[in-house]
Formats: sequence, structure tokens, C-alpha cells
Amino acid sequence: MPTGLEGVAAKAREDKNLVFTSLAHHITKEMIWENLKHIPNDSAVGIDGIDVKTAKETFNQWIDELMASIHRQCYKAPPVRRVWIPKPGKSEKRPIGVPCVADRALQRSVVQVLNAIYESDFLGCSFGGRPGIGQHNALATMDRIIMGNKVNWVYEADLKNFFGSLDHGWLLRFVEHRVGDPRILSLIRRWLKAGVMEDGAFAESLLGTPQGGSISVLLSNLYLHYVLDLWFNKAIKPRLKGECYLVRYIDDFIVCFENKEDAERFVRVLVKRLSKFALTLELSKTRLIEFGRNAARNAKAKNSKPETLYFLGFTHYCGTNRKGNFKVGRRTEKSRLKRSINKLQDRMREIRHWTVGEQIGIINQMLRGHYNYYGMGGNYQALAKVYHETKKFLKKMLSSRSWKGNVTWELFDLIMEKIPILRPFIKIPYSSFVKYAML
Repeated sequence: MPTGLEGVAAKAREDKNLVFTSLAHHITKEMIWENLKHIPNDSAVGIDGIDVKTAKETFNQWIDELMASIHRQCYKAPPVRRVWIPKPGKSEKRPIGVPCVADRALQRSVVQVLNAIYESDFLGCSFGGRPGIGQHNALATMDRIIMGNKVNWVYEADLKNFFGSLDHGWLLRFVEHRVGDPRILSLIRRWLKAGVMEDGAFAESLLGTPQGGSISVLLSNLYLHYVLDLWFNKAIKPRLKGECYLVRYIDDFIVCFENKEDAERFVRVLVKRLSKFALTLELSKTRLIEFGRNAARNAKAKNSKPETLYFLGFTHYCGTNRKGNFKVGRRTEKSRLKRSINKLQDRMREIRHWTVGEQIGIINQMLRGHYNYYGMGGNYQALAKVYHETKKFLKKMLSSRSWKGNVTWELFDLIMEKIPILRPFIKIPYSSFVKYAML
């Protein structure tokens, strides 16, 4: 963090009610250049058609005008280019906004400045969209809460069309609690109203923030900080009889309860709270289940199995460790596992005529990403399944390269000895969960 922003962060920590009226001078040419350098060269282009490489080469030609427009409060945020990507395991698609490259670098710079303020404001239950705090921290925190506290019921929830439902009026009011610099506020308003371009047609943005820009992640996180996190900690927890805990990863969240009555009461008031801020629950992904150290015993008495919990791509279940004590077990969610295998197989079909070394290089890159995300303690079996399915399909692809190119298992094993496929690994073992947990 630059020295100037360290001062901002220190003031934000000292005074939680301080409104910062001068922030834009922290956005410098050097900061924008550094953020531009971190954008990959193969990133998608915005509506202006300028790619990352061209934006870097012409940086000195457009940066002065950009800086002047910020301080004159006349920056014109270009509309984002809307593209549609398929939702995992579903037929419908999700809209993603692709900002112009220069606008993307500016957004990253503004986020860097605002993070200096909000990192001291965000609560320990908030994960995702924050520097150095991701899904593994959320999962480890959930694990520690359920295993170390009086948790018998878990409410898992998801917000319907969250990024497209944010109310601009409420969002700006939340920002103004801490930001009083008119130049920063002007940039945020213009990004919110920038609109989208799709197939040459322009559409206004009256609600929400388009997914794809870094500013939208911060603003969305900020929105739920006020709507959900602070409300839960200040208005809900003191009124409940038993223990309760919130874990939120952007718009996915779970709430853990000691008492069922508290959970049911929370569910009733949550719907009213969200509706006040133009948010609704995705009912297909929202439910209250019995989960915790007593769930397995109660299910056994009813001659049934305890329910499982779905959160951040994992299926969590009530298990036991080697000593017979309760633990939260986890495995890759079935739909996510199938999606990962299909993605690997599709890629292997595309590159099957490349050299064997090039193919395995691409495969290992994809496997490393999969292991890095799903490589948590207790999930080795699911990782091993992806590994073995990858080996089987690679042999099939190598055998299909010509009509007489059948590859026997003996030959395939020799290939694997020379150029091995990356074996599964656990990135975060159970012993590291305490280090990753935030609550």
C-alpha cells in the first residue's frame, strides 16, 4: 500500500465515523499504470475495441486527459460490453460486463483507494471481494464455527439476481457514510449509470452493477455490509436467545444457530429486511437444515441420515474423525465435479493433435487450478477422481489421433513416467484451518 494510503487506512481505523473529503489525489498516473500492467494481455476488449497491449503502448497519449477529467468531474464512463456466459449445470446464461481497458485500470485504482478505508470497516464475517481474503477463509471459518460452537441449525441462502438488483440510491447513501470527495462520488455515479452495449444497442443502467468490473465487486460487498452484516451483528444477535454466526461470501451466505426458534425468527425478519433494499432470496438455493454435532445423533434416532450443506462449491456433511469426535466433512459438489471433468475433456478434444508435452502442459495448468480451489482437508477422494478421469480420457484422445494410433496402457504408462500428469494435492489441510479462519 502506498504511503499516502497507509495514512488513510490509519485514520479509517481510528475514527469509524470519519468522512474522507479528499481522496482523488491518491489516484496518480503511476497507480493507474501499475494497475494497467496487472491486466493480462489476453483480456477481452471493451466497446472501443482497444486491447490491453495497445492501451499500454499508447498510455502516455490518453492518461493526461483521463486525469484531468477526474479532477474536473467530467469523466465519461464508457458503457460496458455485455456478453453472456453459461451458468454451471444450467441451460440459462449469466450476463457479464466487459469494461474498456483504460476504464478497467481506473476502476482498479479507485478500488485500491477505497479499500484503504473499507478494510477496517468490513466485519470478520465478510469474505470475497477483499484483498487476501477469499473462499478458503470463508470455508475454514465456517468449519471452526460449526465444530467449536453450539451450532445445531444452519440457514443457507443465496440472493436472486443480486448484482442486477442493487438500488443506486441506497448504494450512494452507503458510500457517502465514509466518502465525501465529490470527484470519487462523481466517478461512482458515472460507473453506475454507464449502461451496457449489446449487439450495437445501448441500454440504460437503472439498477445494479454489471458483473465484470472491479468497482462492482467492492460496491456489492459494501451494499451487503450495511444491509446484512451490520444489521445482523447490531440488531439481530443481541435479540436472540442462543448463539448465532454469519458467514458471507459476496452474495452467498450461511447463518448458524444454536436454537431452531432463533433461526425461524431470523428467516421471517430477513425477508422484510432484504425487501426494504430491493433484494430477494433465491428460494431454490435457500433452506434451513439441522446441521452440527447433534444432527447425526438426532437423524439416527429417526432412522434417517443428517442433511448436507452446500456452500461455495462443496457439499458439507456431518462426519467423525479418527477418534470418533464430530467434524465437518466436505467433498466437491457433484455438479461442480462434473463441470470440472467436462471442461477438462472439452479442452483435451481441442488440443488432441498437439504434441504430447504441450497437451500435458495445458492439462496440468487446469488441474493445478482445480486442486488449488478444491484442495481442502477431507476432499482428496474427489480430487483423485478428477485425476483418474483425466488420465483415462487423455489415453482415449491419444488413441484417436489416427486410425492405427491405438495407445496401450503399457505405452501410456511410459508416457506418464516421462511427462507425468499433476497428481492431486491438498493445499489447505485440516491443521491449517485455524490459520485461515477469521472468526
